[in-house]
Amino acid sequence: MKICIIGSGYVGLVSGACFSDLGNTVTCVDINRETIEKLKKGIVPIYEPGLQELVVRNLKKKRLFFTTDISSSIKKSDIIFICVGTPTKNNKADLKYVFNVTKSIKSNLNRYKIIVTKSTVPVTTGDKITKILKSNKNKNKFEVVSNPEFLREGEAIRDFQFPDRVVVGTSSNKANKIMKKLYLPLIKKGGRYFHTSRRSAELIKYASNAFLATKITFINEIANLCEKSNIDVKEVAIGMGLDERIGSRFLRSGPAYGGSCFPKDTRALVSTGRMFNINLSVVKSVINSNDKRTNLLLNKISKIMNNKIKNKNITFLGVTFKPGTDDMRESSSLKMIPSLTRKGAHINYYEPTGKKNELKSKNINFFENIQDACKNADLIIIHTEWNEFKQLNFKKITKKRNFKVFDLRNLYSTSEMKKNKINYFSIGR
Repeated sequence: MKICIIGSGYVGLVSGACFSDLGNTVTCVDINRETIEKLKKGIVPIYEPGLQELVVRNLKKKRLFFTTDISSSIKKSDIIFICVGTPTKNNKADLKYVFNVTKSIKSNLNRYKIIVTKSTVPVTTGDKITKILKSNKNKNKFEVVSNPEFLREGEAIRDFQFPDRVVVGTSSNKANKIMKKLYLPLIKKGGRYFHTSRRSAELIKYASNAFLATKITFINEIANLCEKSNIDVKEVAIGMGLDERIGSRFLRSGPAYGGSCFPKDTRALVSTGRMFNINLSVVKSVINSNDKRTNLLLNKISKIMNNKIKNKNITFLGVTFKPGTDDMRESSSLKMIPSLTRKGAHINYYEPTGKKNELKSKNINFFENIQDACKNADLIIIHTEWNEFKQLNFKKITKKRNFKVFDLRNLYSTSEMKKNKINYFSIGR
């Protein structure tokens, strides 16, 4: 099939590369000329394991193309995927990019096409897109379908190629048959194809992310209780997770959840509830608890340091919101590090994906390796659970005798650290 992907960011680029790898002819469009020129050369601007190889392979096979020419890309396509950003504005999903793309599609509809929203959009967005596209000229030339993405950063290629489910929302039998044919190679490998209404598909994405955010927030609150009651939260999480109705995934205590999805999607879901005069009190509580999480951890850092932060050398190992990605969006480090520098701390950090523009300050220094970042540390904070942080010899990487370790991801055994006479602090233990 001939596919047009509008928006060559994270979702668009991963989807475009994967669709082309299934044998489709895919054209990825973006208004950022610099990004497109890099992609034409096989240079991927985001960190995602396996993506660069996928892009290069399909460029060579002449199945994957990149352009800024939206008009011709729309005209020669069978299926158009809208993959532009839907950032939060005033606690609502800002749909201006979606609607701008829709207007471009309207101007270039030359034959029947399926227009798919892969961007995360609130309920009724598909209705609004349909309304914009409708005209006597475009009658019977399109169907608007919701096909939400469920890609985890760091594992996006695998998630696309071996999906838990493919959700397609449309009332059109014709559009559904075409979408099922498109996804048939994945369905044959065991992916579950779920055909539903367009509004249901839109809400499934938000409801899924809100539920996962709730699990993270719940176990973080249980961790707070564990710390006060001398219980190991990891044991509680294991005991809970053995119940198949609950499951073990997302029951790992740590910092506040972050990233490109959970924060904005939970806020957008509450906004959608207000639109229908529904009070989503559970989701509101999740947002409120998560917002307070960083301050709670900062207070614990102050206690660990005996309220003496000024002039202390504090090292962060990892600053992204999770491993396997270079994404800094809504990472708790973006609140923790500036707060500590305002109190007079000197911050060093090591991040496997490199230096971050978001952390530019005279009291914040990036180091290319763990040893240099930690050698003068009074406190080492394990912020992101990259594999290379899981077996560190702390006494070798720091020169300070009375250094402390605050493990926000519970990577180490408390008994082993005590045995090695390391001042070790963790979450919910």
